[in-house]
Amino acid sequence: WWNCWERRSSERNAGATLAWIDRSYDAMEPPIPFSAGAQIQREGESKPTGKEFCLPETPKNKFQCCTFRKSTFLVGGIKFELDHRYQLKKPLGHGAYGVLCSAEDTKTGELVAIKKLRNVFDSSSEARRTVREVKLLRHLRHENVVSLIDIISPVSFDLFHDVYVVTELMDTDLHQIIKSKQVLSDSHIQYFIYQILRGLKYVHSAGVLHRDLKPSNVLVNANCDCKIADFGMARTSDPITNEKYMTGYVTTRWYRAPEVILSWRVYTKAVDLWSVGCILAELVGRTPIFPGKDYNHQLRLIFTTLGTPTPSDIAFIQCADTKKKVLAMSRKVKTPLNKLYPHADPPCLSLLERLLEFVPKKRATVNEALEHPYLYKLHDPEDEPNASSAFDFEFERSHRNLSPFCFSGAY
Repeated sequence: WWNCWERRSSERNAGATLAWIDRSYDAMEPPIPFSAGAQIQREGESKPTGKEFCLPETPKNKFQCCTFRKSTFLVGGIKFELDHRYQLKKPLGHGAYGVLCSAEDTKTGELVAIKKLRNVFDSSSEARRTVREVKLLRHLRHENVVSLIDIISPVSFDLFHDVYVVTELMDTDLHQIIKSKQVLSDSHIQYFIYQILRGLKYVHSAGVLHRDLKPSNVLVNANCDCKIADFGMARTSDPITNEKYMTGYVTTRWYRAPEVILSWRVYTKAVDLWSVGCILAELVGRTPIFPGKDYNHQLRLIFTTLGTPTPSDIAFIQCADTKKKVLAMSRKVKTPLNKLYPHADPPCLSLLERLLEFVPKKRATVNEALEHPYLYKLHDPEDEPNASSAFDFEFERSHRNLSPFCFSGAY
């Protein structure tokens, strides 16, 4: 158990103190949805084959070579076949796209997170998502983006069904913090939102839309450092080519921008800023601001807070039927944010209003959000770097067999 400590912030915090996140609350621990008590059992160990597979080494990525000696662990009945250097410690959870455990890297002595992506070649969409996330994690190197440490290679292509991605280990995520009893001061909220925006600025500068920002995809350490994770739904921000590669799924519904709901083939970086606004509102109110049950309910909740849009507000919608549907909905008057969040500071609500702007072109950009008065104590243009190069989404155009493409390209 970790106690709640205090640390002095840097000069950008203007001498403010920021309490560390207290991990003594049970609610901070994510549930372990594995059977058999989520026990980790060591099943066996293979002998080294004498072969070695080296990941590319670049100035950005310093990957180590992995010999083909494997250790096998059972985690609640799920088999993990890992390089001998990794020793599983604790199951952390699982979802639709994989199983996550903590492990010790015996070469460095550090704890890491290992995500097993199972049967990634069962469908082209799963394979493409895997390639996308691995390639993006290799390309993006920033303090507020989760770092890729290693990819555990298969012994051979014939045995290549699962992918093991090794990243830095974080203590928890914003979703767990929000639902816990942890006290969140305005300084906490400022610091979290600043870091999300700082990381998002870097991601956007690489020509990437995250498209799935939500509290559970923002990982947090007890010292309040946070990192953006899960890039499986990311797409290019190039307005010329993005329409070709966009899909209907963009973020969990509660954090989905209205233009995505109403016109999902055409959208911009503004969709990520809307998601940041939803996260900010949830940090302030400790509950989702737009917990829609379906598309129509989602729109009604948005209109109840922001007011029903005018005909000029929905000019960006290309579908005439969709415009008619919106205009036919019952009229709602805008609810002042200070009534929803009476204890929030005015600068916080001012930023929230800029992020939850219905019209995408009127919504704050990531740079405008960073420059907002709410974050002036933290904002430092000299310490908010852009990506050195844009991410290449060329692989999205490939129609060849994705299994060998993953094997040769993702590494």
